[in-house]
Amino acid sequence: MASAAEQLAANLSYSTFSKATDLKKRLWFTLFALIVYRLGTYIPLPGINPEQLAAAFQQQSQGVLGLVNMFAGGAVERLAIFALGIMPYISASIIMQLMTSVVPTLEQLKKEGEQGRKVINQYTRYGTVILGTAQAWGIAAGLQASDGMVLNPGWFFTLTTVVTLVGGTMFLMWLGEQITARGIGNGISLIIFAGIVAALPGALAQLLDAGSTGSISTFTSFAVIVAIIGLIAFIVFIERAQRRLLIQYPKRQVGNKMFQGDSSHLPLKLNTAGVIPPIFASSLLLLPATVTGFSTQPGQSDLLSTVSAILGRGQPGYLIFYGVMIAFFAFFYTAIVFNPKETADNLKQQGGFIPGIRPGDRTAEYIDYVLTRVTVLGALYLVFVCLIPEMFLTGLGISVFLGGTSLLIVVSVTMDTVQQVQGHLFAQQYEGLIQKSKLRGAKGNARGTKGPGQRGGAGKRKK
Repeated sequence: MASAAEQLAANLSYSTFSKATDLKKRLWFTLFALIVYRLGTYIPLPGINPEQLAAAFQQQSQGVLGLVNMFAGGAVERLAIFALGIMPYISASIIMQLMTSVVPTLEQLKKEGEQGRKVINQYTRYGTVILGTAQAWGIAAGLQASDGMVLNPGWFFTLTTVVTLVGGTMFLMWLGEQITARGIGNGISLIIFAGIVAALPGALAQLLDAGSTGSISTFTSFAVIVAIIGLIAFIVFIERAQRRLLIQYPKRQVGNKMFQGDSSHLPLKLNTAGVIPPIFASSLLLLPATVTGFSTQPGQSDLLSTVSAILGRGQPGYLIFYGVMIAFFAFFYTAIVFNPKETADNLKQQGGFIPGIRPGDRTAEYIDYVLTRVTVLGALYLVFVCLIPEMFLTGLGISVFLGGTSLLIVVSVTMDTVQQVQGHLFAQQYEGLIQKSKLRGAKGNARGTKGPGQRGGAGKRKK
């Protein structure tokens, strides 16, 4: 038998969407914010030689610099005001989440609810400024070290570059928070999503052009397209996969009535962390790569050469570091968003229990046992999707925008946003049903109620 949510989904129509005025406002706001973001990726930094920049990026587009460009929505290729993207904010968020598990003061703030969360968010913003300043200074120094890249090098160029890039990152952080609060979906994820989607048509055209010109065989280009479609289907299948734990509720007596015990399921997603692990891992990977990206020129220091060689796209060091970080953040973020102890306590308060498992600590241990094994599969899935396509595409010289990481972000963010849109439509339909039931109840009361004078008059006429 279909659930209530499935029945509502079957009854959704265009008329339901047309009546959801709040949802339409949120969608328009989200679209407008993403357009503003895309326009910002085309505003270049002042004092840069565009021809020299294009030549330098062409030499390193298949390296880690291409990955930086992907998360920045193409802003690195044009060295726009949003070249740092949202990555400093994500790096600061990682650091703060790690510190909340180590520092007792921050751990206490986390338990204080909304007020504590606001304080932690403020600390995260301060950390974003610090990290953004360090990365922007590294970019400015690297640009000035390249011959002919900067028109007028000096302290003024360094100052304007740092202020512009940090200001762009802070604006993106604010824009993401506004999308989350007043729009649809997670603002930070949607900003990354918009940058990737905007570059996908160009990357696909580049693949087809390479097949037509003979850079790669026609069969190879066709096989890559089929593999991308298959990878998208695989991501959708795994993202919808769940491990359901049966929850049983005992019989209840309310007044003189005895209600039969009910049963439900506790769904544990195979990939509870979503797209957060690859985004977090990429942000840490890009910290040293941001400095070395524009500094890989003849005569540079041996240290920068070594870092650039180790973290080059497709290199063993890059693959190992990226895979380990993805697996770590898959477990780390799952432990943050899902607390087995809290879930077991909530079940105990509601009278629910897992058949064969004692309520309380034993239930928490069992949920943690199942969740750990499910997360192992989820971590392996993320490592496979993010790394295996990268290995093949790097060897073929295909754009990073067609890689597994970008496809995972696009598909996951799309599914999450569609789910939130459906949630708003469900709420709109529920409100309509409630209003109809109230109107029917009011009409029924009006028909079934007669005044005393009317009853008396009827009685007299009958006599």
